[in-house]
Amino acid sequence: MTAPAPAPASAPAPSAAGTPAGHRTLHDWFADSAAAHATLPALEAAGRVVSYAELDDLAGRIAAALFDHLGGRAPRRVGLLAGRTLVAYAGYLAVQRLGAAVVPLGPAFPHARHVTVARAAGLDAVLADEHAAPGLTLPAPVLRLTDGGLDALAAGSAPTPVRGGPDDLAYILFTSGSTGVPKGVPVLQRHADAFLRHVVPAHDAGPGARLSQTFDLTFDPSVFDMFCAWGSGATLVVPDRTELMTPVRFAARRELTHWNSVPSLVSLARRLRQLRPDSLPALRRSVFCGEPLTLQQAEAWRLAAPNSTVENAYGPTELTVTCTGHQLSGEPGGWPRTANGTVPIGRPYPGLEALVREGELCLRGPQRFPGYLDPADNTGRFLAPDGSPWDPSTPLGDDHWYRTGDRVTALPDGGYLHQGRLDQQVQVNGYRVELGEVEAALREQAGVTEAAVIAVPNAGGGTELAAACSGPRPDHAAVLTDALRARLPGYMVPATLAVLDALPLNANGKTDRTALRTLLTPA
Repeated sequence: MTAPAPAPASAPAPSAAGTPAGHRTLHDWFADSAAAHATLPALEAAGRVVSYAELDDLAGRIAAALFDHLGGRAPRRVGLLAGRTLVAYAGYLAVQRLGAAVVPLGPAFPHARHVTVARAAGLDAVLADEHAAPGLTLPAPVLRLTDGGLDALAAGSAPTPVRGGPDDLAYILFTSGSTGVPKGVPVLQRHADAFLRHVVPAHDAGPGARLSQTFDLTFDPSVFDMFCAWGSGATLVVPDRTELMTPVRFAARRELTHWNSVPSLVSLARRLRQLRPDSLPALRRSVFCGEPLTLQQAEAWRLAAPNSTVENAYGPTELTVTCTGHQLSGEPGGWPRTANGTVPIGRPYPGLEALVREGELCLRGPQRFPGYLDPADNTGRFLAPDGSPWDPSTPLGDDHWYRTGDRVTALPDGGYLHQGRLDQQVQVNGYRVELGEVEAALREQAGVTEAAVIAVPNAGGGTELAAACSGPRPDHAAVLTDALRARLPGYMVPATLAVLDALPLNANGKTDRTALRTLLTPA
């Protein structure tokens, strides 16, 4: 095993008045910018440009409405069931203002998943916008607001921002679980603060900068977008769904200076023949994360955005958004030529330590989460401080290593090259998917006896899921797919589903996934 020395810690950022020295909450990061840049644009969303002062006012109004909705009781955990609306972004800040944790709920996700997450997270309330289904019933009080109704909310009654501590919860995200149940990943304020201390100055944002917001709030890179902008006085620019389908046009028309997306958006833009040389001259910084970034994708983007740096960032949700990065040099002639054709994931951020054990990347440091919401999910996911397997009967401390499940090789510059997974976890549109969760949902359908799911390339250069099962009649494939849509988020529903007499088996009597891949991969 190898353990490179940790990088030196970054210099402390100035703290807000009254905030413990060396620590800021997510709300503090925004509040500092709102105080310094009140008249500058903080947000462009839903056809409206909102200044820092206006966004602060809207967040205060929503916080007051939420407080009143709960009968004057302060919430601890609030579900945010909202899309690309003012309610979503002002609501995120409102929850932080109340000292509560945000639990994003995807408007396009099925109701059954919302119920599961609401119960697992112990939500005290749900803030919903117009994208939430009518007649929504959840195991927590629901406050439904619309963008058009925000200005009518009571003004001047905003509760005083709660002075949060470093160990308070900032947000909880739910990721796919191999047991068939989504896993809650709690992130503390100190983890988010450590992340922002690095990325805000490193990405040279500030007044006049315009940052993309391509990610949904259920995907943690959205935290980078929001608070890299709001922590520096920059503008967060939110595309609508139509603009997301034409990413280059969106970036050019809105004159973005900072870009952040999954690499598959590059492939989409190339397929649409939008990624022409010099088509994005305003871009200064471009970050890709959530999926492997190929050298081919990076070069196509560099030609379109010749004035921009290109960085490949890596990080599981458990390490607070991203935790390593590799910035490519200006000329492709100096780029690393890797065996798998991907850009390295680079070195750990300041203060983080890396350990490679039997080819698996393990990390610890100020961005590492404290353990899963359900402690049972911690089993097998950590190493003891000395690198030996962690005994779940002993306390989990900050000096324990998180096992990422990612295979890497060390590079001469101290960084790492991603070499795939040790398990059945895959990335679909940047979201991580445990194939076991999809298989479990499929096996629970009437008549299904066996099920297997694999990841296959799609026509756009990305990844999609393909499934096979045995038991029902072949003409039941559509019925089974509809049943999965009622239970799983769209990105987890297989694009194709084959009903077979029996799944192919290898010599050991196990499902032959190689044969299955041949059967399910499009010609």
